[in-house]
Amino acid sequence: MDARVKEALDRGGIADITTTGRKTGLPRRVEIYFHQFDGAYFLTGRPGFKRDWEANIRANPEFTLHLKRGITVDVPVVGETEGDPETRGAIIFRALTESWASEPERARAHLDYYVDTAPFIRFRPV
Repeated sequence: MDARVKEALDRGGIADITTTGRKTGLPRRVEIYFHQFDGAYFLTGRPGFKRDWEANIRANPEFTLHLKRGITVDVPVVGETEGDPETRGAIIFRALTESWASEPERARAHLDYYVDTAPFIRFRPV
């Protein structure tokens, strides 16, 4: 992988993703925030409602991450769900406190709700 692409992935931040619609088979592009923690990459978001992009990745794990901050490049990736609530909780806590600057006490107070209802996909470049 190109060093500039790896650096951009490791920084995390805002990008677009293009998934394949689980019902239509058509490409679906949305803007999203992604994270890198300890060499692994994650998509997550605000809790409380289902996301089409998450359902699309569950049905069709291969998608494209479109980097657009600092470098403009399309990265083919594959996503997977994370069923273990402890792992989800640890990653979501880091996203809340490290990426989104929530106070740790506030993040802990709402963590169960996030784990239960926030979208969450682990992905890797292919």
